[in-house]
Amino acid sequence: MKNIYGDLAPYYDALNADVPYEEMTARLDRAIRETFSRPDICILDLGCGTGNMTIPLARRGYELIGLDLSDDMLTVADSRAREAGVRDRIQFTRQDMTDFSLCGKVDVALCSLDGLNHLLTPAALTACFRRVAEHLTEDGVFYFDLNSRYQFETVYADEVYVLETEGAFCVWQNDYHPSTKRCDFWITLFTETADGRYERRDSCETERYFPLSTVKKCLADAGLVLENIVGSIDGAPVSETNPKWYCVARKGDRK
Repeated sequence: MKNIYGDLAPYYDALNADVPYEEMTARLDRAIRETFSRPDICILDLGCGTGNMTIPLARRGYELIGLDLSDDMLTVADSRAREAGVRDRIQFTRQDMTDFSLCGKVDVALCSLDGLNHLLTPAALTACFRRVAEHLTEDGVFYFDLNSRYQFETVYADEVYVLETEGAFCVWQNDYHPSTKRCDFWITLFTETADGRYERRDSCETERYFPLSTVKKCLADAGLVLENIVGSIDGAPVSETNPKWYCVARKGDRK
Protein backbone atom coordinates (compact mmCIF):
# COMPACT_ATOMS: atom_id res chain seq x y z
CA MET A 1 0.00 0.00 0.00
CA LYS A 2 1.21 3.52 -0.81
CA ASN A 3 1.56 6.35 1.66
CA ILE A 4 -1.81 8.04 2.04
CA TYR A 5 -0.53 11.61 2.29
CA GLY A 6 -0.19 12.08 -1.46
CA ASP A 7 -3.89 11.40 -1.96
CA LEU A 8 -4.92 13.09 1.28
CA ALA A 9 -2.98 16.35 0.79
CA PRO A 10 -5.70 18.31 -1.11
CA TYR A 11 -8.28 17.45 1.58
CA TYR A 12 -6.08 17.37 4.69
CA ASP A 13 -6.96 20.84 5.98
CA ALA A 14 -10.70 20.44 5.51
CA LEU A 15 -10.70 17.03 7.22
CA ASN A 16 -8.76 18.49 10.18
CA ALA A 17 -10.67 21.76 10.47
CA ASP A 18 -11.36 21.21 14.18
CA VAL A 19 -7.68 21.33 15.19
CA PRO A 20 -7.05 24.61 17.13
CA TYR A 21 -4.04 25.73 15.08
CA GLU A 22 -4.45 29.42 15.87
CA GLU A 23 -4.60 28.83 19.62
CA MET A 24 -1.60 26.51 19.43
CA THR A 25 0.34 29.06 17.41
CA ALA A 26 -0.57 31.94 19.73
CA ARG A 27 0.61 30.04 22.82
CA LEU A 28 3.82 28.99 21.11
CA ASP A 29 4.43 32.57 19.99
CA ARG A 30 4.00 33.75 23.58
CA ALA A 31 6.42 31.12 24.88
CA ILE A 32 9.05 32.03 22.29
CA ARG A 33 8.80 35.76 23.04
CA GLU A 34 9.14 35.07 26.76
CA THR A 35 12.29 33.03 26.08
CA PHE A 36 14.11 35.21 23.56
CA SER A 37 14.72 38.94 23.77
CA ARG A 38 16.01 39.22 20.22
CA PRO A 39 13.55 39.58 17.32
CA ASP A 40 15.31 37.57 14.58
CA ILE A 41 14.17 34.07 15.50
CA CYS A 42 14.41 31.17 13.07
CA ILE A 43 12.08 28.19 13.61
CA LEU A 44 12.36 24.66 12.21
CA ASP A 45 8.92 23.05 11.79
CA LEU A 46 9.46 19.28 11.60
CA GLY A 47 6.71 17.38 9.82
CA CYS A 48 5.18 20.68 8.74
CA GLY A 49 2.56 19.05 6.51
CA THR A 50 0.42 21.65 4.77
CA GLY A 51 1.86 24.46 6.88
CA ASN A 52 -0.86 24.86 9.47
CA MET A 53 1.67 25.92 12.10
CA THR A 54 4.34 27.21 9.72
CA ILE A 55 2.22 29.84 8.00
CA PRO A 56 0.65 31.41 11.14
CA LEU A 57 4.11 31.64 12.70
CA ALA A 58 5.42 33.36 9.56
CA ARG A 59 2.56 35.85 9.85
CA ARG A 60 3.87 36.66 13.32
CA GLY A 61 7.22 37.71 11.86
CA TYR A 62 9.37 34.58 12.27
CA GLU A 63 11.66 33.06 9.66
CA LEU A 64 10.89 29.37 9.19
CA ILE A 65 12.09 26.14 7.67
CA GLY A 66 9.23 23.77 6.93
CA LEU A 67 10.46 20.17 6.70
CA ASP A 68 8.34 17.24 5.58
CA LEU A 69 8.80 13.93 3.75
CA SER A 70 5.72 14.32 1.52
CA ASP A 71 6.11 16.26 -1.73
CA ASP A 72 2.33 16.57 -2.00
CA MET A 73 1.90 18.06 1.46
CA LEU A 74 4.75 20.50 0.80
CA THR A 75 3.16 21.53 -2.51
CA VAL A 76 -0.04 22.45 -0.67
CA ALA A 77 1.97 24.26 2.03
CA ASP A 78 3.88 26.24 -0.61
CA SER A 79 0.66 27.31 -2.33
CA ARG A 80 -0.95 28.32 0.95
CA ALA A 81 2.12 30.31 1.99
CA ARG A 82 2.01 32.23 -1.30
CA GLU A 83 -1.68 32.98 -0.85
CA ALA A 84 -0.96 34.22 2.69
CA GLY A 85 1.83 36.48 1.44
CA VAL A 86 4.51 34.89 3.65
CA ARG A 87 6.33 32.63 1.17
CA ASP A 88 9.46 34.81 1.45
CA ARG A 89 9.69 33.95 5.17
CA ILE A 90 9.58 30.17 4.69
CA GLN A 91 12.03 27.70 3.22
CA PHE A 92 10.37 24.37 2.49
CA THR A 93 12.53 21.27 2.28
CA ARG A 94 11.71 17.63 1.62
CA GLN A 95 13.73 15.63 4.14
CA ASP A 96 13.36 12.85 6.69
CA MET A 97 13.12 14.13 10.26
CA THR A 98 15.49 11.38 11.41
CA ASP A 99 18.22 12.33 8.95
CA PHE A 100 18.08 15.96 7.84
CA SER A 101 20.70 18.60 7.22
CA LEU A 102 20.28 22.38 7.27
CA CYS A 103 22.63 25.14 6.16
CA GLY A 104 22.73 26.78 9.59
CA LYS A 105 21.38 26.77 13.13
CA VAL A 106 17.82 27.42 14.30
CA ASP A 107 16.66 29.03 17.54
CA VAL A 108 13.53 26.94 17.86
CA ALA A 109 12.60 23.46 16.67
CA LEU A 110 8.96 22.43 16.60
CA CYS A 111 7.24 19.09 16.02
CA SER A 112 3.49 19.18 16.58
CA LEU A 113 0.41 17.02 16.05
CA ASP A 114 2.07 13.74 17.06
CA GLY A 115 4.62 13.82 14.26
CA LEU A 116 7.14 12.07 16.51
CA ASN A 117 4.75 9.18 17.13
CA HIS A 118 5.25 8.19 13.50
CA LEU A 119 8.80 7.20 14.42
CA LEU A 120 8.44 3.56 15.35
CA THR A 121 11.59 2.76 17.35
CA PRO A 122 13.58 4.43 20.13
CA ALA A 123 16.54 4.48 17.72
CA ALA A 124 14.53 6.54 15.22
CA LEU A 125 13.34 8.87 17.98
CA THR A 126 16.92 9.35 19.18
CA ALA A 127 18.08 10.01 15.62
CA CYS A 128 15.52 12.78 15.26
CA PHE A 129 16.45 14.28 18.63
CA ARG A 130 20.13 14.13 17.70
CA ARG A 131 19.53 16.03 14.46
CA VAL A 132 17.54 18.64 16.36
CA ALA A 133 20.33 19.04 18.94
CA GLU A 134 22.91 19.45 16.17
CA HIS A 135 20.92 22.25 14.53
CA LEU A 136 19.82 24.17 17.63
CA THR A 137 21.67 27.27 18.78
CA GLU A 138 23.20 26.99 22.26
CA ASP A 139 20.18 28.71 23.82
CA GLY A 140 17.73 27.04 21.43
CA VAL A 141 14.48 25.37 22.48
CA PHE A 142 12.69 22.28 21.16
CA TYR A 143 8.90 22.23 21.49
CA PHE A 144 7.14 18.97 20.68
CA ASP A 145 4.09 16.95 21.53
CA LEU A 146 3.50 13.22 21.79
CA ASN A 147 0.38 11.12 21.98
CA SER A 148 0.07 9.60 25.43
CA ARG A 149 -0.75 6.09 26.57
CA TYR A 150 -4.34 7.24 27.17
CA GLN A 151 -4.58 8.34 23.53
CA PHE A 152 -3.44 4.97 22.26
CA GLU A 153 -5.38 2.75 24.66
CA THR A 154 -8.61 4.76 24.89
CA VAL A 155 -9.00 7.24 22.04
CA TYR A 156 -7.35 5.22 19.28
CA ALA A 157 -7.82 1.70 20.71
CA ASP A 158 -9.77 -0.33 18.15
CA GLU A 159 -12.13 2.49 17.21
CA VAL A 160 -13.42 3.51 13.80
CA TYR A 161 -13.69 7.18 12.77
CA VAL A 162 -15.29 8.80 9.75
CA LEU A 163 -14.15 12.15 8.33
CA GLU A 164 -16.01 13.88 5.53
CA THR A 165 -15.59 17.03 3.48
CA GLU A 166 -16.67 18.22 0.06
CA GLY A 167 -15.30 15.81 -2.52
CA ALA A 168 -13.79 13.36 -0.03
CA PHE A 169 -14.87 10.72 2.48
CA CYS A 170 -12.34 9.09 4.80
CA VAL A 171 -12.80 6.00 7.00
CA TRP A 172 -10.12 5.48 9.63
CA GLN A 173 -10.00 2.12 11.43
CA ASN A 174 -7.59 1.55 14.31
CA ASP A 175 -5.84 -1.62 15.41
CA TYR A 176 -3.83 -1.13 18.62
CA HIS A 177 -1.24 -3.71 19.72
CA PRO A 178 -0.34 -3.23 23.42
CA SER A 179 2.63 -5.61 23.22
CA THR A 180 4.41 -3.44 20.63
CA LYS A 181 2.82 -0.12 21.70
CA ARG A 182 1.89 0.41 18.05
CA CYS A 183 -1.40 1.36 16.48
CA ASP A 184 -2.11 0.64 12.82
CA PHE A 185 -4.45 3.07 11.09
CA TRP A 186 -6.23 1.42 8.18
CA ILE A 187 -7.32 4.35 6.06
CA THR A 188 -9.78 4.22 3.17
CA LEU A 189 -10.16 7.44 1.21
CA PHE A 190 -12.91 8.04 -1.35
CA THR A 191 -12.41 11.07 -3.61
CA GLU A 192 -14.88 12.45 -6.13
CA THR A 193 -13.84 12.48 -9.79
CA ALA A 194 -14.87 14.96 -12.48
CA ASP A 195 -17.74 12.74 -13.64
CA GLY A 196 -19.18 12.41 -10.14
CA ARG A 197 -17.89 8.93 -9.41
CA TYR A 198 -15.70 8.18 -6.40
CA GLU A 199 -12.26 6.57 -6.48
CA ARG A 200 -11.10 4.44 -3.57
CA ARG A 201 -7.57 4.40 -2.15
CA ASP A 202 -6.35 2.34 0.79
CA SER A 203 -3.36 2.83 3.05
CA CYS A 204 -2.00 1.79 6.41
CA GLU A 205 -0.16 4.24 8.65
CA THR A 206 1.35 3.39 12.05
CA GLU A 207 2.09 5.32 15.22
CA ARG A 208 3.87 4.21 18.37
CA TYR A 209 3.45 5.15 22.01
CA PHE A 210 6.66 6.04 23.84
CA PRO A 211 6.65 6.06 27.68
CA LEU A 212 8.10 9.21 29.20
CA SER A 213 11.05 7.20 30.53
CA THR A 214 11.91 6.27 26.93
CA VAL A 215 11.47 9.85 25.72
CA LYS A 216 13.83 11.16 28.43
CA LYS A 217 16.46 8.53 27.63
CA CYS A 218 16.28 9.26 23.89
CA LEU A 219 16.63 12.96 24.61
CA ALA A 220 19.60 12.36 26.89
CA ASP A 221 21.28 10.13 24.30
CA ALA A 222 20.94 13.02 21.84
CA GLY A 223 22.31 15.63 24.25
CA LEU A 224 18.94 17.15 25.17
CA VAL A 225 17.11 17.47 28.47
CA LEU A 226 13.35 17.51 29.04
CA GLU A 227 12.85 20.84 30.78
CA ASN A 228 9.05 20.91 31.09
CA ILE A 229 5.98 18.85 30.26
CA VAL A 230 2.29 19.74 30.54
CA GLY A 231 -0.92 17.94 29.73
CA SER A 232 -2.64 20.51 27.50
CA ILE A 233 -1.89 23.57 25.40
CA ASP A 234 -3.20 25.79 28.21
CA GLY A 235 -0.47 24.50 30.54
CA ALA A 236 -2.51 22.12 32.73
CA PRO A 237 -0.47 19.56 34.70
CA VAL A 238 0.03 16.08 33.28
CA SER A 239 -2.64 13.55 34.24
CA GLU A 240 -3.45 9.95 33.30
CA THR A 241 -6.25 11.12 30.99
CA ASN A 242 -4.27 13.59 28.88
CA PRO A 243 -4.44 12.54 25.21
CA LYS A 244 -1.22 14.46 24.55
CA TRP A 245 1.92 15.57 26.32
CA TYR A 246 3.38 18.97 25.44
CA CYS A 247 7.12 19.04 26.01
CA VAL A 248 10.00 21.53 26.09
CA ALA A 249 13.60 20.38 25.74
CA ARG A 250 16.97 22.14 25.64
CA LYS A 251 20.57 21.17 25.16
CA GLY A 252 21.90 19.27 28.15
CA ASP A 253 25.17 21.19 28.37
CA ARG A 254 23.48 24.58 28.37
CA LYS A 255 24.86 26.87 31.09
